[in-house]
Amino acid sequence: MSDPVVVVGGGVVGLSVAYYLASAGVPVEVVERSALGSGASWGNAGWVCLSHSAPVPAPGVARFALRSLGKPDSPLYLRPPLDSSFAVWLWRMWRSSTRAGFRRGYEAVTALNAPTFELFDELAAAGVETTLQRPGMVHAFLSVAEARHHLEVQRSMAPGNYAMPSDVTLGSSAVSLDPALSGRIQAAYLVEGEGVVDPVQLVGSLAQAVKNAGGQVRENVAVSGFSGGSRVQVVHTSEGDLRCSGVVVAAGMWSTELLTALGVRLSMQAGKGYSFTVDLDPAPRHALYFGDRRVVASPMNGATRIAGTMELSGNNRNLDWRRVVAIARASRHYLGPWFDDPDDLPLRIRDPWVGGRPFLADGLPVIDRTPRHDNVFVATGHGMLGVTLGPATGKALAEYFVSGRRPNVLDPFRFR
Repeated sequence: MSDPVVVVGGGVVGLSVAYYLASAGVPVEVVERSALGSGASWGNAGWVCLSHSAPVPAPGVARFALRSLGKPDSPLYLRPPLDSSFAVWLWRMWRSSTRAGFRRGYEAVTALNAPTFELFDELAAAGVETTLQRPGMVHAFLSVAEARHHLEVQRSMAPGNYAMPSDVTLGSSAVSLDPALSGRIQAAYLVEGEGVVDPVQLVGSLAQAVKNAGGQVRENVAVSGFSGGSRVQVVHTSEGDLRCSGVVVAAGMWSTELLTALGVRLSMQAGKGYSFTVDLDPAPRHALYFGDRRVVASPMNGATRIAGTMELSGNNRNLDWRRVVAIARASRHYLGPWFDDPDDLPLRIRDPWVGGRPFLADGLPVIDRTPRHDNVFVATGHGMLGVTLGPATGKALAEYFVSGRRPNVLDPFRFR
């Protein structure tokens, strides 16, 4: 039996790559430095959606980031670490925040995202408990102008890719789109068919599917280095050396450190996101996007997960309670007064979470072979779209690995 491909990273993206490799008959071993799905895959909103394919860099986002300095209640909170690489990354993000760059990025992600629901259906048919429900997504706004702007952007990218409504719904009709919405909503629109999963259950079932296909999955095993020159043959871990026929680095924010050990530079920053769970009455029936405040809510396991914010403060898991309060306060505009005072929140919410979502400066992931190696591939930088793009990334990268030919859909996601 040949040596396995070692996939470093046990989140949705890494396990998806491993699943498609194993399904193609490639021996696979997944190595995860902590528990499976303990990074950005754990506490996200669980969205699987086509209509949110936009990269974060967009016209005006850099100015918005600079205005957020020192404002912990801002949807985009900038607290620069004392690191010159952050300044370079921020400058590159500003360079990427053009209309042309935004459109190219949106088109690239939309193309990769196109088969997503078909792939989730195929996974379910193969026995993976995806937990996917497709209640649709309601986009709710306090401003009619903001609602129409968002709809216009999404409609401009939608033709032939996904269905969008022709106009926003106003007033009481907007509020009636979901029972959880408050009377403060001025405009809203429903994108039908968008989905929600329980990311923890999805990760667990993907891991089992990898095992069922003959692969191995190791948790709490840290990778410390690699040997073999341009063709890596050994992965050094905290539990000893693993011989390999190839490597896939899909470790989220830790990918940067692993690639450095391979002599490959990749500049990423952690876009920290926050979430918590709460019982609401009435609870949302759809995925909800609160567009003016960039906060989201998802029905999940009989409760509601509320998530949001983008905090650029370095690669750490430090939970800033002020950010939790800011998200909760923002959600009240859309969900009504589900709590009276921030001091009540510790008793009302469960599972407060913070995680670092990996972002490159242009907002697009890298899904490619490294420029210095014949058998090392990378799948990271998916930002807020790891759950949505996991299966599409996994299938395309597995095809690249097995055939040696880059699928056209991966052209925009080369090393850069």
